[in-house]
Amino acid sequence: MQQWTDQINKVLQASGLKGVYFYTPLCGTCQLAERMLGVVKEIVPLIEFGKVDVNYVPDLAERYEIQSVPCLLIFKNNMVIKRIYAFQSVDVLYKHLKDLD
Repeated sequence: MQQWTDQINKVLQASGLKGVYFYTPLCGTCQLAERMLGVVKEIVPLIEFGKVDVNYVPDLAERYEIQSVPCLLIFKNNMVIKRIYAFQSVDVLYKHLKDLD
């Protein structure tokens, strides 16, 4: 998954569906969630995915009210349309994301 920490504001201004995965590097749950998301992103091609280390963007974490990591925010035209904290399984993630457009 592409690292968007440095260009996240520019990415969000672009049109279309964006999945922004917020994480911290030392979080074990985040590492597992990223693997699950890696599988899902291959079968949900309409969403462009990237990841952001929340340690470097505290202003964004506050703006989007990120309560914990891992966190996946789905943006459509710079607006949050879906927020996922519980990465239970690949199947559950897929069900959350398959019908977004």
